[in-house]
Amino acid sequence: MSTFNTFSEVIQTSITTDDFVKITLSKPLRKNDGLRNVYVRLVLIQEEVKMSFTYHYKTNDQVKNYGVAEGIEVLQEFLLTIFRTAVVFTLKEDLQVFVSKNKVVSYRNGAPSFTNKPPVSHDKPKERRADMGAYLRFLGVTDAENNVIPKMADKFRQINKYLEIMEGLISNAKLPKHIQIVDMGSGKGYLTFALYDYLVVQRKMDVTITGIELRQELVDYCNGVAEKCEFENLKFECKPIQEYSNKKIDILIALHACDTATDDAITKGIVAKAGLIVCAPCCHKQIRQSLKGKEQENPILRYGIFKERQYEMVTDTIRALILEKRHYQTKIFEFVSNEHTRKNVMLVATKSNKEIDEKALNKKIEGIKDAYGIDEHYLETQIH
Repeated sequence: MSTFNTFSEVIQTSITTDDFVKITLSKPLRKNDGLRNVYVRLVLIQEEVKMSFTYHYKTNDQVKNYGVAEGIEVLQEFLLTIFRTAVVFTLKEDLQVFVSKNKVVSYRNGAPSFTNKPPVSHDKPKERRADMGAYLRFLGVTDAENNVIPKMADKFRQINKYLEIMEGLISNAKLPKHIQIVDMGSGKGYLTFALYDYLVVQRKMDVTITGIELRQELVDYCNGVAEKCEFENLKFECKPIQEYSNKKIDILIALHACDTATDDAITKGIVAKAGLIVCAPCCHKQIRQSLKGKEQENPILRYGIFKERQYEMVTDTIRALILEKRHYQTKIFEFVSNEHTRKNVMLVATKSNKEIDEKALNKKIEGIKDAYGIDEHYLETQIH
């Protein structure tokens, strides 16, 4: 049986020569145990280098720190009992480790995936990160020990996916130095708080966020949490979307604003010439209700469930085309997996200076409307 000598030597040498990037363990032997993978990085705790293990379970993440020698022993034990593969990432090479059913260890060397290594974190920044995440405790996502509450695991994944998406969208949009974000239909504010924390606290960006919400109790609750977290430039207002009058909007967000409230929000973004409009449309009742009683030739529309899905696609496609007429580049994609929610489509529009063919866009919109017998789309009535 092969040994882990090569595995241990590469880790120790890369740490000594300051080339270590990270280690990943994957392909668990028993998926029903809940441990999906393990990531290992270096941290500096009380002036001593430690190996920090992040255990990614189905419902939460757990972190444990070990000395280097002990950490290598833990890694070897994991490869013998829990995982089949590991990758040691260094600046010189990637070392893949494979363990067979008979416990035979084999290796494959590859070109390095990273040209820069992450900084070795001190323990004080770790405490600061916990402080920055206090909003998660106030909103009931994590407990007093900063562990994700199992029933909130899907919400936590959604938050992280949202931040990943927003990071890319913001970096590619043309935005001013001070960014005014308006979140219309902010609800309990999970994603609103997460975005503020990420942009302002972590990335030190000059950002103001305003949440618009109809339910006064949620507005009061969110303003209270913002105050506790000392999020000075995060405010929530109780009013209908139509009554929001501030014309200074750089990023317009409307996640799950019901039915035509999505169109009202898009209208505010277009009028303000927002650099970025991000929507996760919900309900899609307007077109479906306007076509009640009209006989459709398309056989797909004979079935209620297909009719509902078809009208959702039609509604959002027309929204995208109208945005393109207003000099936005659009894309529609899945936000989160269908297993978590049916409300999983995200419509994104980024302001563009490219020339448009308005006649061709009008033809596309009219073609869709003619095909389904649609008289008008609500968004058309709001944009003049």
